[in-house]
Amino acid sequence: MNGDGVREVIIRTHHEEWARVVAALTRRFGDLDIAEEAAAEAFATAVERWPADGVPPNPGAWLTTTANRKAIDRIRRESKRADKQREAQMSYDEPPRPAGAIEDERLRLIFTCCHPALAMEARVALTLRLLGGLTVPEIARAFLVQEATMGRRITRAKAKIKATRLPYRVPGAEDLPARVTGVLAVLFLVFNEGYLASGPDTDPVRRDLTAEAIRLTRMVRALLPEDGEVAGLLALMLLTEARRTARVSASGELVTLDEQYRDLWDAALIAEGHRLVRDRLASGVAPGRYQILAAINAVHTSARDARDTDWSQVVALYDQLVRLHPTPIVALNRAVAVGELDGPEPALALVDRLRDQLAGYHAFHATRADLLRRLGRPQQARAAYDEAIALAGNTAETAYLTRRRDQLG
Repeated sequence: MNGDGVREVIIRTHHEEWARVVAALTRRFGDLDIAEEAAAEAFATAVERWPADGVPPNPGAWLTTTANRKAIDRIRRESKRADKQREAQMSYDEPPRPAGAIEDERLRLIFTCCHPALAMEARVALTLRLLGGLTVPEIARAFLVQEATMGRRITRAKAKIKATRLPYRVPGAEDLPARVTGVLAVLFLVFNEGYLASGPDTDPVRRDLTAEAIRLTRMVRALLPEDGEVAGLLALMLLTEARRTARVSASGELVTLDEQYRDLWDAALIAEGHRLVRDRLASGVAPGRYQILAAINAVHTSARDARDTDWSQVVALYDQLVRLHPTPIVALNRAVAVGELDGPEPALALVDRLRDQLAGYHAFHATRADLLRRLGRPQQARAAYDEAIALAGNTAETAYLTRRRDQLG
């Protein structure tokens, strides 16, 4: 295998194995910093050695073994050497612990990091960093905050875990309901980063992240089959993933929902998602955030043509979602639906109210640009497209916005 081939294997292995290695080391050594740094050192060693020695038959096992050795070496160098060395060696030699309620290593650590003692944003950010495979800039973009702010949140979360000695134990079945909200938030953001990557240095759609988020959400559903929000999130992911092959053109440009070739949609995923939505409606229990988002996507995927979309139903569902989860992004998405139902003028008025909250969000400016274009105000539309392009990190989205701007003449 040539050098380029080895580099591709290392990149793919990082996507696939990073979280497993970190999870295994955290469970063994009980220290997030040690786990993360040892995993990073193992991957750095792979970058040095694999081009010369060849890719090992089982890259994940090689990385886990190497990372374990790196962690033990670090502990040996630290203060109180004898006690720490003995503790590390005992941990290293002990037989695998029983999995408890959760058998998957990665999902187990997600539940562990989503401890109720941490603030919700800290739980989500920390877990995304360690297990979602996301960088601090990617997480910061997901939360619409500065990179330095997000870095401090993650650092504080690690420090609190260490100071309060939160246990890295396998959560029991009784712990799951109290932690599931944070777990679902993590899985939702991991899926979103895969659905439309926020950075310019990755593929615009990251199948590895969407597939892993769906896999883990299926496992959470198996653990909590009666939880409506778990079912809602799974339905939302399936109905969104069903459109993946139609979302980027052959030239690498984003294809918006109204322009997608719907025969490319995955009918099996749509059927499964619709079934989950129907089952939740039949339960008679008031829906939560993810269930409403899934219902909105069910309306979109029920239409054989974009012109057949029941926009009055979409607006009604967003009205319900705004009452339940009143965030600026929900309000922005509701304004888009209002624009389809009532026209661009009332929609633009709704969007402009969000400027102070969403001025740094590219989709705010992209939405304004489209509404201004429809209102026949090309100069203002061009300026809004320029702002959206400057803020958008995704290459496919940037290509789409550039084309729409240039069509203004």
